[in-house]
Amino acid sequence: MSPFEPEGGAPVVKDVVDGADEHLIGEAEKIAVALGRMFPGLCEVVLHDLRDPRHAIRAIENNLSGRRVGDSATELGLARIADPAYPSVIQNYPNRFPDGRPAKSTSIGIKNEAGEYVAALCLNLDVSVLSPVTLALSNLVATDTEHREQPLETLRDRTTRELRRTVEELAAERAATPRSLSRQDKKALVRRLHQDGYFDSRDAAQTIADLLGVSRATVYNYSK
Repeated sequence: MSPFEPEGGAPVVKDVVDGADEHLIGEAEKIAVALGRMFPGLCEVVLHDLRDPRHAIRAIENNLSGRRVGDSATELGLARIADPAYPSVIQNYPNRFPDGRPAKSTSIGIKNEAGEYVAALCLNLDVSVLSPVTLALSNLVATDTEHREQPLETLRDRTTRELRRTVEELAAERAATPRSLSRQDKKALVRRLHQDGYFDSRDAAQTIADLLGVSRATVYNYSK
């Protein structure tokens, strides 16, 4: 028996394991604090100590849920305690704060060397804060509903290279090459190019005809 080990050996081993787990959770706490301070008022960051599920919350930054240090673990935390094979990362799942505000959450389980979950780092993003910003940006980039059938002007030169790339990209959206497109898809593609102002470029119709494997007359018919 080792001189450093009491009879039975278990207490020293347990102390070592507990010390390693505590160090691991302490390092995770630094990450929780740093993440919370990076997104003040926007993202709640919670560190759960899963060794004590009834008093799991070890740290909470940007407290948006009203919970406190020492509160119990969530359902995800309990699931990880019960099953070490539970997924380590559950990302971008819908959630709600107690007052009904929508949230987007990510939960990261932290295992010790023995493969047991000892902690979980959870991020809860307040989506309601971003909604007005999203609406403002949508209004900012929106264009008038008038004159949609025919563009009023083209702000850049439609080069042959750009035209070729656009035709290939539009065909790729349908998992095909330009020549292998169906007649209906070719017709839709030509109309799209016409609406986007590509026909203003010299020799555009012939370039499109060559790419699609049809005649120039057919391209003009498709554009109507």
